[in-house]
Amino acid sequence: MSRLRRFEYIAWGLGFALIAIYGAVRVHGTVMKQHELERFAEARQAAAESRPANGGAIPVAASGDELAVDFGLWSEGRVRAYRESLERQTESPLAVLRIPRIRLEVPVLDGTDDFELNRAVGHIEGTARPGESGNVGIAGHRDGFFRGLKDIARGDRIELETLEGTEIYIVDEVVIVDPDAVEVLDPTEAPSITLVTCYPFYFVGSAPQRYIVRGIRSSSVAKVEDR
Repeated sequence: MSRLRRFEYIAWGLGFALIAIYGAVRVHGTVMKQHELERFAEARQAAAESRPANGGAIPVAASGDELAVDFGLWSEGRVRAYRESLERQTESPLAVLRIPRIRLEVPVLDGTDDFELNRAVGHIEGTARPGESGNVGIAGHRDGFFRGLKDIARGDRIELETLEGTEIYIVDEVVIVDPDAVEVLDPTEAPSITLVTCYPFYFVGSAPQRYIVRGIRSSSVAKVEDR
């Protein structure tokens, strides 16, 4: 066998191995994300059952079409960090964030340390918590779950599912600010949500700016069981 042919076989073998590894990480990530969504659903059901019956709507499990973890837009480093985060157990998510038009569905964990932002997106300390009135701040990595925000537009729908029901927000502002523009997280009179990530999305190194998506709550929906 010629040296060139041997090299060709080796290259093909490495290629197939890399594809297999990528597929395994994606499947495992999807399973783990769905597990966290199911834990959140169980917490919602438990919260519903602990409330006294009053004839009102009873929130039930988070459902809808399952969206796989799509690594297509992610950086290699972020995929690796996400994979490593799967080795550690998380607390039940505070909420589930969905933006249907950009096909984003992700648990919201409590905090914005490296682990929370590698595994999901995180509630920003000092802002209103999911389900509360005020300005709910949520951060995510620009080369991970929040990279899809580059395609968001005014008028898009943001859904934040909590233990109490689902809050619906409509995007009314997308701005780019300096990192010290912390006023974007100030309390607001109208219930709102602020999504924060670094910018530019494909900047090499530490990104110099912040990409801000602001949504104003339009309604609250308590999900009910099909009877």
